[in-house]
Amino acid sequence: MRYYRSIYLTLIILILSNNVFVRAQTPETALNYYNRGVEKSKRGDQDGAIEDFTRAIEISSRLISKKHNLSQLLQNTNRFNDSPESDSITVIDPFTARAYTNRGAVRYQKGDVDAAIDDFNRAIEINPGLAGAYVNRGTGRRLKGDLQGALTDFNRSLAIDRRLIEAYNNRGTLRQDLGDIDGALADLNQAIALSPRLAEAYYHRGYVQIDRKDFQQAILDFDKAIQLKPSMAWAYQGRGTARMDVVDLDGAIADFSRALELNPNLYAAYTNRGLALLLQGKDLEAQKDFEKVLSLAPSMKSDLDHRIQLAKQARRAPR
Repeated sequence: MRYYRSIYLTLIILILSNNVFVRAQTPETALNYYNRGVEKSKRGDQDGAIEDFTRAIEISSRLISKKHNLSQLLQNTNRFNDSPESDSITVIDPFTARAYTNRGAVRYQKGDVDAAIDDFNRAIEINPGLAGAYVNRGTGRRLKGDLQGALTDFNRSLAIDRRLIEAYNNRGTLRQDLGDIDGALADLNQAIALSPRLAEAYYHRGYVQIDRKDFQQAILDFDKAIQLKPSMAWAYQGRGTARMDVVDLDGAIADFSRALELNPNLYAAYTNRGLALLLQGKDLEAQKDFEKVLSLAPSMKSDLDHRIQLAKQARRAPR
């Protein structure tokens, strides 16, 4: 049966290194706002982080009158062309690209994906070699459904920096959706090699293993994701799915139940637990789960009915 999965895309928040060039040309106040924005983003203060990154951008940018001769200045700078104000804004500090990248990442986390992509575009205009901006823009494009645009961005980021864990993780999940299972596995293997404690990569690789029908390896990957991040409800959902594939219905039901303890609104876990219960002949318990699915996601009725029919057919099949 077709499975449900959630995608865990990872973004990059750029930490400002003690770069002599940056510190020589960027006002100290801009650096302070930038660093404060990074700290606020770590604490989950998204509005405060956006405000600080915005101040860093304003300070590290210069307002130039249209009447001024900018020919020499613009030899080493970029100009924005996508807003009325852009005609009078010239960025002369590459530090600004990093501030845009970070502000975009926080905007993405807030759910303002269009504004986030705009920030990533601006960062790339200023510094076309900033790998983190491509990773983040690819993440935004993926969420907007532009899969090929996202793939182009992830490829570009890795052409600049071959050690970007986030790019491998995100491109791996994208390749799986595009049907490139071998490519997905290679990317997620590389993400894990670079960061053996990245729970999201093990989780995603678990679903790749399900596609490869290597269910035991899938269970091992979900085991590892759960070990690293016990609160990841979707990892229990994934392991339960793999356990259903090896007909460990009791184990699957236990996993779906744990997923629901962590996230009581996870309709996929109600769906799969109900199907497992149905396969065990526990129709009344299954029906309660199916009713819960429809209360949480009424649009799933047609898909749910189809899955129920498949489960009933499987239950009737000779063993």
